Amino acid sequence: MDFITTFLIAVGLAMDAFTVSLGIGTSQIGRSQGVKFRLAFHFGLFQGMMTLLGWLAGSTIADLISQFDHWVAFILLMFVGIRMIRAGLNPEQKTYQDDPSRGSMLVILSIATSIDALAVGLGLAMLAVNIYMASLTIALVTLGLSLVGLFIGYELGVRFGKRMEILGGLILIIIGIRILLTHLL
Repeated sequence: MDFITTFLIAVGLAMDAFTVSLGIGTSQIGRSQGVKFRLAFHFGLFQGMMTLLGWLAGSTIADLISQFDHWVAFILLMFVGIRMIRAGLNPEQKTYQDDPSRGSMLVILSIATSIDALAVGLGLAMLAVNIYMASLTIALVTLGLSLVGLFIGYELGVRFGKRMEILGGLILIIIGIRILLTHLL
């Protein structure tokens, strides 16, 4: 597989992480460079590692994972999306009580945005591909697009305030529904 194809796959996979980053940025949590780096780094790391893990698993567990991976992503994204909407509707409430770039929220968001990478890795196992270069490309593209999403989200949040949190939550819910419907239909 050539680099252009790998890059396009990476961009497609990174869209969920980009959108989640956009939503987090709107909540104004991502002001510090540390938060931005931790989120982007972990989104990229999980995307790359899930691709590699899927490739390593090959077809041995593909049937087991494919039966529930979309439900996991759907539930996690719904959970975070609903929290964002509730916080956007209540001016006193914060979307994230704790820093989403640390602890369990970071793991939840990282897994939710990288489930598709596991399936892509399973598919790549069937092709003649340098999985290490593909995983690295996917990780770096995700990291970059996550940073872009955080910066854009922050600017939108500064301009439009709490309304952007509602929009960010709706976007996460739509992504969750899209993932679920894509796998069910």
